[in-house]
Amino acid sequence: MQFDDDADLDTSDVQDVRGSRIPGGRATVGGGIAGLIALILGLFFGVGPDQLGLSSGNDQPAVTTSSLDQIKQTCRKGRDANAREDCRTVAVINSVQDFWAQEFARRGGTYTRSPTVFFSGRVNTACGTATSAVGPFYCPGDRKVYLDLGFFDDLRTKFGSSGGPFAQAYVVAHEYGHHVQDLTGTLGRAQSGVTGTNSNSVKVELQADCYAGVWAHHATTTKDPSTGRPLIKNLTPADIRDGLDAAAAVGDDRIQREFQGRVTPETWTHGSSAQRQQWFYQGYRTGDMAQCNTFR
Repeated sequence: MQFDDDADLDTSDVQDVRGSRIPGGRATVGGGIAGLIALILGLFFGVGPDQLGLSSGNDQPAVTTSSLDQIKQTCRKGRDANAREDCRTVAVINSVQDFWAQEFARRGGTYTRSPTVFFSGRVNTACGTATSAVGPFYCPGDRKVYLDLGFFDDLRTKFGSSGGPFAQAYVVAHEYGHHVQDLTGTLGRAQSGVTGTNSNSVKVELQADCYAGVWAHHATTTKDPSTGRPLIKNLTPADIRDGLDAAAAVGDDRIQREFQGRVTPETWTHGSSAQRQQWFYQGYRTGDMAQCNTFR
């Protein structure tokens, strides 16, 4: 995955609170085995920690001026995205949101941009207090994506993903798939508390995978407003394989087999590895969000 060196990066979509001391709230999920339990329950790649009762308080993240200034100074151009992981994530956020803004407009709708909060350790959200152990998530309460960049290392070292820049892009695009669901009114179907292979929770997650694939289909043709050229210059077959591999790494069956030694489909919240790959590829192959109806 290669970015246009001369493109301007828009850091207004990012709130960087890494290293900030977040006042208030009490994180109820810690690292180590507690984090693995949260993983087994299916919170990874999901919607806010309040779903599983992992919340505490409704405080908002404390965004410090210094941290925002730092990322603004560091991540200015596409060449920065080609050199740094945090800037690459900013560029992916730009591309994903530019695509959905254009897609909503094409369909006669209006897309509301969603910030991503970079955090480390723990963060307070409208969905409650969460730690890095819960992985990336989208909070419908404040319509923000929350991401500890350290998760990308975990994706490779703990979950066996091949890694690579596009595996990381898949994670970001999946979370923005939840934002699209929030805007279109389908996200609430996951809130029933029912789990299992045919649950709405699984269908919501698979649809977010499909939406990530739809963005990937259009990534190299979505024009960057600053240049009139696509921000992402090329995606290779190897990039798509990395995305598919990341999707498989976070399948419920694979995670359960690895961390609890058995597969219990009645507790699934995100779908199997094969399903996650299937729906990501469905979106990538068709490029059509109408082909992402996992509820049908």
